[in-house]
Amino acid sequence: MIGELITLIVKKREIPFYYFKYLYRKHITNYLDYISLKEQILLVDHKSLHNPDYVSLINNKLYFALFCEKTSIKTPKLVSYNLGANFFFNGEVTKLETKEELHEFYEKVFDQHGMETLFFRPPSDFGGKGCFKLAKSDFKNDLDTIYRTLIHGNYVHTEVIEQHEDINQIHGKSVNTLRIISLVTSDGVTEIISAVLRLGVGNSVVDNATSGGFFVGVDLKEGTLKAVGHYLPEHGGGEITEHPDSGFKFEGFKVPYFKEACQTVIEGVKIIPDRFIGWDIAITPKGPIVIETNAEPHIPVSDISYGGLLQNKHVKNVVEELKSIKD
Repeated sequence: MIGELITLIVKKREIPFYYFKYLYRKHITNYLDYISLKEQILLVDHKSLHNPDYVSLINNKLYFALFCEKTSIKTPKLVSYNLGANFFFNGEVTKLETKEELHEFYEKVFDQHGMETLFFRPPSDFGGKGCFKLAKSDFKNDLDTIYRTLIHGNYVHTEVIEQHEDINQIHGKSVNTLRIISLVTSDGVTEIISAVLRLGVGNSVVDNATSGGFFVGVDLKEGTLKAVGHYLPEHGGGEITEHPDSGFKFEGFKVPYFKEACQTVIEGVKIIPDRFIGWDIAITPKGPIVIETNAEPHIPVSDISYGGLLQNKHVKNVVEELKSIKD
């Protein structure tokens, strides 16, 4: 370990704190293929990869949902949204100051759209923070609990999608999304550099690894799950081969509509031409749908899943490109 640390310090030119999170394991011998902190910062911050105008669109769930309504990017229907006590629905804005007014507002929303459940997400938070569902069957009781949270926050309210039955077999309590990262090379070609299936656990309504879920890498050629899933270091860093709730074994599971999901990402880059984007794709019975996008797509998740992203020639080339520009 001491020898590996010294090598990393010399080669990466930084103190490799990340080594103690997931590179210390004996079976990891190609530790130089993993993305260092400085390299992560280059990938998520460098102006050669990211246009600030695109980033503000990519990272804000409300901006992204409104933008997608005007484009061919398929996303869950934006039903309503609120900025504090100002609630927007059907082109109108209403200021709601009491629980009774909030009850009446959602009675109207549910009745007019014929939906049974709505999903709420803060526009700017990451990692599934602050997300919750509101069901028509008992929304009055739920609103009594979340009234202050809603009127003192900002939320995007969307339809709840139906997940593909094959994904439900693994875990059906949350919508389990593919995190697919796209990279536009210096030659202008869009490449898919990684894909992981993120899975929720227990009764959580979100699949994010930062919220206690885990992730399993996808073989990009075959569209099948790898044998081992991973928790992030802050949640123990454990490795598993089957879902802890369902007992479903990951290895060889063919992700439905995987090729179509990758094509959805490639087409999406034509509309939002940022060079490095994480796309969260849900799989429905009819195909893929984009849940959201991220300009900072938690690189360690892909790094761990693929045993070092610098083994990918496109990632290695772009990191070298950015270092030469920075120097």
